Amino acid sequence: MISSDIIIIGAGPCGLFSVFEAGLLNMKCHLIDYLPQVGGQCSEIYPKKPIYDIPGFPEILAGDLIDNLMCQINPFKPGFTLGERVEIIEKKEDNTFCVITSCGTKHISKVIVIAGGLGCFEPRKPNINKLSSFEDKGIDYIVKDPLKYKDKKIIISGGGDSALDWTIHLAKNICSNVTLVHRRSSFRGHLESVEKINKMSQAGLIDLITNAEVIELLGDKKLDCVKIQAENEIIHKEIDYWIPLFGLTPKLGPIANWGLNLDKNAIVVNPHDFSTNIQGIYAIGDINSYPGKLKLILSGFHEAVLMSHSAFKYVFPDGKKSFKYTTVLGGIKGF
Repeated sequence: MISSDIIIIGAGPCGLFSVFEAGLLNMKCHLIDYLPQVGGQCSEIYPKKPIYDIPGFPEILAGDLIDNLMCQINPFKPGFTLGERVEIIEKKEDNTFCVITSCGTKHISKVIVIAGGLGCFEPRKPNINKLSSFEDKGIDYIVKDPLKYKDKKIIISGGGDSALDWTIHLAKNICSNVTLVHRRSSFRGHLESVEKINKMSQAGLIDLITNAEVIELLGDKKLDCVKIQAENEIIHKEIDYWIPLFGLTPKLGPIANWGLNLDKNAIVVNPHDFSTNIQGIYAIGDINSYPGKLKLILSGFHEAVLMSHSAFKYVFPDGKKSFKYTTVLGGIKGF
């Protein structure tokens, strides 16, 4: 059982910044995210995309923004449960919440902050027979632990940053053989990564098959072979794992079952403090809805500040909160 003052569902930029604001008020946070790493869309979908509306940064890459946020919250030592999706939220008689994830992990807190971006990201699955039969039996949609593939033969399908980055990483002293399959000859990923892929292919460090796709899955109790349709031939490839990385699609997911007031796929909140219709649950960032809402990271940061001060009053109704400017704290570590 993991206990904290605040559980933050979603470890994107707004969720991470909430840790900082709550930390200034001496509240302990624990973050839960379905993705295997922090950063939400910024890390998973466009880590190399420049962002232009973060104050003080004329331009910053999305991945660098996440790195900076992690450095900023490090003094407050938040906890993380990654690669697990929140399935159930139960409010107890003492007004605390019990949060249960898809892996059965239980968390207890006084406040819940939903910072889930556009919802729970789920993998885009290829339309291929027997797919569900081999899920977790040779097919993975997310790389949670690279060492799982130590000395294994794998195929990665996809042409975006995630597919390219994992191909490069897993081919370096982890897998015995890595094959990258992409249905086109051009890639959507960052140019630097594309150049690395081509060099590794020419050096024989990876097998690169373009203008091709996996069309059939073979195996008994687990996946052990795939059939690939290339331009002018059918290729049979014996493997241990197939990792189709075709991106993620946002869905509201279990949030729809938590008794919250919804406006289409967004959670209705009070714009004064971004509280929901359930006392003790807040929603910030792209997941919420209120008059005048703007879906900007900047707006989410503002919402995190006001939410944190409201959450403090809820967690410590008799506590005295003293507002201090961070410029006079003498350094966050000494605060």
